[in-house]
Amino acid sequence: MAKLHGKAVVAQGGGPTAVINQSLVGVVLESRKFDNIENIYGAIHGVRGIVNEDFLDLTQATTHNLEMVARTPSSGMLSTRDKPDEEYCKKIFDVLKAHDVRYFYYCGGNDSADTCRIVNENAQKAGYELRVVHIPKTIDNDLLVTDHCPGFGSAGLFVSQAFAGINLDNRSIPGIYIGVIMGRNAGFLTATSIFAKKFPDDGPHLIYMPEVAFDKEKFLADVDRIYKENGRCVIAVSEGICDVNKEPIITALTKNMEKDAHGNVQLSGTGALGDALADLIKTELKIKRVRTDTFGYLQRSYLGTVSQIDANEAREVGEKAVQFSVWNNVDGSVAIKRTGDYSVEYFLTPLKTVARNTKSMPPEFIDAKNSTVTTAFKNYARPLIGAMPQYDRISAPRVEKILNRC
Repeated sequence: MAKLHGKAVVAQGGGPTAVINQSLVGVVLESRKFDNIENIYGAIHGVRGIVNEDFLDLTQATTHNLEMVARTPSSGMLSTRDKPDEEYCKKIFDVLKAHDVRYFYYCGGNDSADTCRIVNENAQKAGYELRVVHIPKTIDNDLLVTDHCPGFGSAGLFVSQAFAGINLDNRSIPGIYIGVIMGRNAGFLTATSIFAKKFPDDGPHLIYMPEVAFDKEKFLADVDRIYKENGRCVIAVSEGICDVNKEPIITALTKNMEKDAHGNVQLSGTGALGDALADLIKTELKIKRVRTDTFGYLQRSYLGTVSQIDANEAREVGEKAVQFSVWNNVDGSVAIKRTGDYSVEYFLTPLKTVARNTKSMPPEFIDAKNSTVTTAFKNYARPLIGAMPQYDRISAPRVEKILNRC
């Protein structure tokens, strides 16, 4: 089969990550190796940039500049929250066709995969040869088919280190602490807080994820038990925790909840859930010292916590997107398969298998009875997170009392 000749466009969509630019640069540098790709354009602000014909000619960017961008968190080409419908995707296709684009690479989550699917269908209907490849990206780790998603490991490393610091602080001046973590309807990111535990009495002592129906009475009993045992309690809570009817707990505990442009309850960017849970503890358990934080955007693009495996794999899914589209002349979404301890290989899955829907934490990763995660989850996530910084406690004998022996 003859190779397609023409231009390529790469775009980034949705929330940024610490390693999304590795995928961008992987696409650009790999594209330069193939003479049938004449130019590689970057769309400014994702699909919105394509519709507006706002492109940068990345063919002319220096390798040094690109490598510096690769090590820079957030979306180098800038992103968008646009969720294209059929008409929007037709406009995308019309612009790509007008610029003789034959390769379209879109880095994003399940909505981005759906955009790729629709654009690909438009090209097929028009009889226009266009290779469309979705490149996986999300800190939520909720894309179907792939073992895990680039971006998750680095965000998980941030969460782990943050909770390690929180635990040290909470041990120094005991109380109850609640940290609210991103992830929407999947608990993977919240679960990575478990790597903050070094000693048996370390927090997080309790972890609540959307996959387990949140029960207010069990929550209060858990907190009361841990607080009585340790004199303190560190809690990790997913922003998307729900009741048995799949209704977000935040809507039950608070009034006048914000919604985004798509009608979804605004889970991020507000401290409402943490504050509501703190008030519940103060009111029902009569504990005064309760503190909360909503991590929010801190998790996504933090410079200081980039997992090396995450960065490497983010680069490789970008490279493989180009290789699959040129060598195999096929469309799809790049996926990761775990093949050893620890090794991976990459394959292409049909766009329809990734578009729209998301996955949740599997039951074997969750210890619902004890409100925590299992060893199976730790074995799954540890390679992706990487090594934690070293720290310790003072180990020395107590001095015998003289005046206060009783």
